[in-house]
Amino acid sequence: MVPGTYGAHLRRAAVSTGSFPAVGRPEAPPEPPVRERLLRDLLGERRLALGRTVSDRVWGVLGALLVTAVAAGARLWELARPGSLVFDETYYVKEGWSLASLGWEAAWPEEPNPAFEAGDVSSYDTAEAEYVVHPPVGKWMIALGMRLLGGAQDPAAWRIASAVIGILAVFLLVRIARRLFASTALGLVAGLLLAVDGEAIVHSRTGLLDQFLMFWVLVGFGCLVLDREGARRRLADRVAQIVEAGGAVGRYGPRLGFRWWRLAAAVSLGLACGVKWSGLYFVAAFGLLTVVWDFTARRTAGVERWWEDALVVDAVPAAVLVLPTVLAVYVASWSAWFAHPMSYMRTWAESNGVAPPGWWPGGWATEVWQAGRSLWEYHTTMWAFHNGLDQPHNYASHPLGWIVQWRPTSFYWEKYAPGQGPCPADAAGDCATAVTSLGNPLIWWLGAVAIPIVLVLALRYRDWRGAAVLAGIAAGWLPWFLYAWPLGDRTIFTFYSIVFTPFVVLTLTYLLALGVERTPRRSGDRRVVVWLAAVLLVVVVGVSVLYYPIWTAMPVPYEYWQRLMLLPSWI
Repeated sequence: MVPGTYGAHLRRAAVSTGSFPAVGRPEAPPEPPVRERLLRDLLGERRLALGRTVSDRVWGVLGALLVTAVAAGARLWELARPGSLVFDETYYVKEGWSLASLGWEAAWPEEPNPAFEAGDVSSYDTAEAEYVVHPPVGKWMIALGMRLLGGAQDPAAWRIASAVIGILAVFLLVRIARRLFASTALGLVAGLLLAVDGEAIVHSRTGLLDQFLMFWVLVGFGCLVLDREGARRRLADRVAQIVEAGGAVGRYGPRLGFRWWRLAAAVSLGLACGVKWSGLYFVAAFGLLTVVWDFTARRTAGVERWWEDALVVDAVPAAVLVLPTVLAVYVASWSAWFAHPMSYMRTWAESNGVAPPGWWPGGWATEVWQAGRSLWEYHTTMWAFHNGLDQPHNYASHPLGWIVQWRPTSFYWEKYAPGQGPCPADAAGDCATAVTSLGNPLIWWLGAVAIPIVLVLALRYRDWRGAAVLAGIAAGWLPWFLYAWPLGDRTIFTFYSIVFTPFVVLTLTYLLALGVERTPRRSGDRRVVVWLAAVLLVVVVGVSVLYYPIWTAMPVPYEYWQRLMLLPSWI
């Protein structure tokens, strides 16, 4: 039977209500139970079959751990190299350390990096706060890593939080892709691609904020995928109860109860906003995505006024749950700022004589108002800073080129003569050490081709999976065009693309999923698809092996580094 809506099933069932089969025709097989039919329509046969065999369940866990082990090796090996603060580590590592030490970001003296790198990590000014322009969650995570490794004297401590988060992101992507594409093998493919991508490796080995933004966005996305499945299972159960009791679905469908996974997604996205404000774009994109999923679920279940029903019982409660939760989590992430009067602009309202309105209650409520008003003023200064950030930078890049990594960001680069630094004395020529935030070229170039194809196929097949992965790319990429020429002139960088790197990987996995699903099992076409995928994975891993030295500051011959710079814009 061709899958369709449950309403279509009811109409087809009404045609064959007689007790005997038609003369000359074979007896039709019995219709499956209502709940089973609904689940097949709402989730798909492949998803329902996932995990039914012992081998599938074992590989779902064991395979994920093996891929995660690959990611751990690439991210943890000689994590302390280079032994100096690279790129924006100069801000976030030191800010994280003063947060861990004082509870607020203290100002540092002029040129503090040499002393900090040498082990003098307490030269901050305990009487002056530093003006910081990003929320504190990412810096608290960096600080936690330094505390767990016993201090900030070891460069590995600066980066351990990023490394752990990068490893967890690979494990999460395996599990998310497994559910998204209803295939353990495809989940492992997605995880392996992220495990060996250069953007993911570099950000896992540097103490920057964007890694943590990517992680919380990915967690939020995974929670919504689980919410989609759980909600559809409950919808199938409750519609089946109505029908089996002799009722009809009618104009409006059943309520689905509290959506715990949706709440978890809201908390995760609130933490993403607490790392960088660009997390708000994912709140909007994923919020729209999950509401559309609810609309289509009620339509598939045979609810007559599905759009009105989903709007009232799904969309409005979703907004009431998600938006206040995101805001509450974001404000809570500033709790240390509220608790310490030395925090930057913490007492702005009081110092500037900004009093609450006359109707505001006195006492402790006045202090609450003043703290909130000070935080609001602080946010306006941050907003002005970000919108006025137009200083020229050698590695600034237009977002149009991000998807092909046109102008990757150089985090660190040094050239040594033989016998100097890490360059062996018997080297045939100069050596180079580099940390270049450059994605695996094959993954990103294929991803650039895959995105428009996925868009067309998702529209053609009305495939929610294609829409889901494209929503992640759109939220992480498209808003930056508003800040670039011709609409703006803000200084922006390719390394921001780390936040949607997992979704670029998922576009490639989606195309592979379609190739597998639309070829018969054990057919020649299926074998061709599998072999092409295997060859592609081998080549991708080979490319990552070649580029790994310039992602991790390994000393290599200068000529080797030059040969890897395939485009002039990479230098």
